[in-house]
Amino acid sequence: MTTSTSLVYLIALPLFGATILLLAGRRADKWGHLLATALSASSFGVGLYQLSQMLSRPTEERAVGQKLFSWINVGTFNVDAGLLLDQLSICFVLLITGVGTLIHIYSISYMSHDENRRRFFAYLNLFIAAMLLLVLGDSYLNLYVGWEGVGLASYLLIGFWNQKPAYATASKKAFVMNRIGDMGLSFAIMIAFATLGTVSFSGVEEASHTASKAALTAIGVMLLVAATGKSAQFPLQAWLGDAMAGPTPVSALIHAATMVTAGVYLIIRSNFIFDAAPTAQLLVVIVGAITLLFGAFIGTAKDDIKKALAASTMSQIGYMILGAGLGPAGYAFAIMHLLTHGFFKAGMFLGAGSVMHGMNDQVDMRRYGALRKFMPITFITFGLGYLAIIGVPPFAGFYSKDLIIETAFNAGGVKGILLGSTALLGAAITAFYMTRVMVLTFTSKERWEENQHPHESPILMWLPMAILAIGSVTTGFLFTRGDALANWLNPVFGEHGEGHEEHLFEPIVVSGMALVAVAIGVAIAIMKYQLSEVDSVAPQNVSIFTRIARKDLMQDSFNEAVFMRPGQKLTSLLVRGDESVVDGAVRGIGRTALGAGAVLRKTQTGFARSYAALILIGAIALIAGIWVVTQ
Repeated sequence: MTTSTSLVYLIALPLFGATILLLAGRRADKWGHLLATALSASSFGVGLYQLSQMLSRPTEERAVGQKLFSWINVGTFNVDAGLLLDQLSICFVLLITGVGTLIHIYSISYMSHDENRRRFFAYLNLFIAAMLLLVLGDSYLNLYVGWEGVGLASYLLIGFWNQKPAYATASKKAFVMNRIGDMGLSFAIMIAFATLGTVSFSGVEEASHTASKAALTAIGVMLLVAATGKSAQFPLQAWLGDAMAGPTPVSALIHAATMVTAGVYLIIRSNFIFDAAPTAQLLVVIVGAITLLFGAFIGTAKDDIKKALAASTMSQIGYMILGAGLGPAGYAFAIMHLLTHGFFKAGMFLGAGSVMHGMNDQVDMRRYGALRKFMPITFITFGLGYLAIIGVPPFAGFYSKDLIIETAFNAGGVKGILLGSTALLGAAITAFYMTRVMVLTFTSKERWEENQHPHESPILMWLPMAILAIGSVTTGFLFTRGDALANWLNPVFGEHGEGHEEHLFEPIVVSGMALVAVAIGVAIAIMKYQLSEVDSVAPQNVSIFTRIARKDLMQDSFNEAVFMRPGQKLTSLLVRGDESVVDGAVRGIGRTALGAGAVLRKTQTGFARSYAALILIGAIALIAGIWVVTQ
């Protein structure tokens, strides 16, 4: 690995912007958004420069590192604050800064009437800086700093409109559930140091060849816990829908392109651990398979356009986690789906914001309809993202999702059949609920109120949507042409980067099955929502499945019954125990001392004859004691 002296600029530029905007206060209101956007774009420019430098070097010399300073030096625990840029992290750097800059541009117009726009852009820059540190850190401890920084920035952005109690509650919910997941990363770091003696990626990889399987399994499971929290995967997925309380650009940045993919990055960056710990790797597969169906089922019943897209995000991240859990055969495909998803899902979230902009912030899709006539650019850009996510060729999702489905089938035996069928079912449900979103919003009959006047968004909003739509069309083909992305990432996975040799189904067969599944989902949605009358108010006389799906498959009720209520009772019991035992003991000692003092106080009469009598009694007792002892 070669060294570099310029990696720090990737992080320093947006961090500088956040610092200036937060310290300058209201003085930066007029230009703060421009500074933040320029610095994010500059960071993207540095990323492109680093990519060009990387391409100019031989494959084995493309990874570069930079030591910033000696951070921790205590006994045998030595950690440098250092950065690592390799073929994996450069993908994330360009995604974070590229999509992030487009979202900055979109936000200039979207947040133009918000009196705290300058603070919003400061938080966006802070988030970009923290996310870059997360993917550039050269050790689990450096990654952890960025991991927590992202958690802080997401809390600030989700709760940006915290004057609304529900929004403040949503940000706290996201923060708390992410902290639960973060405990997993903390434990993983501690176990790695205790058993392997190092927390750097290179050190852990080297030590993993001789470490015990039990230690590696424990580290892998704890890393998975961290990933489930940050990436909204089962069982820590309940926060994602509520996080839609934040401004829509936040949803595009955090919940489509960057933060929710951090768990996927963590697992794939730790490929050497999971390759050596089959049990932990199997758990990754199970979590991904459950979540891709979990999110898809929720998406079928959501009328809030942002929450429907949030459920979709949960499901698509499930595909990525599934791909990552399939081991060397799936790592590159998981990253491919992550990158393509970053384009089409960010574009659709921004499209949702454009629809809200034209519909007086209405989010209920049952109050939309026929918007294609009034918002043609939004319709086209959103539609291209829709075709990409459901997997219609030649759009991006067709390539990346089909490769994960194919790899799942090729996992072998009953496991392969179960995983492949699950992924295929998820594709059908995805086609259904995304067609539902498309039809209810753009192609069905008008259902909006008389005071609403839908209109197209300004250029600063639709231009980023158009650029992202281009990515939705082209990236899948570009990444798979000549196995470009897989070959690019192969040095990161080293000798493990080989796929399955057996093929349960040929690729053309898998693609055919996927397209049939998509066609079925699309057809059902069109019959139900395009060819039938749609109520402007959600019907209450629905199946129990729909009612459960509307309530996010009872995830909040489950957490409340299993964790919150017992936790409250345990806390109440501990409080009573503290009051009766700890405080009771302290108060008992105090009462005893007061009682003894009250008794002794009675001996202090102030009369000389009383004191003389006590002296006489004491002398007699002393003489009697001496006499007894000497007999």
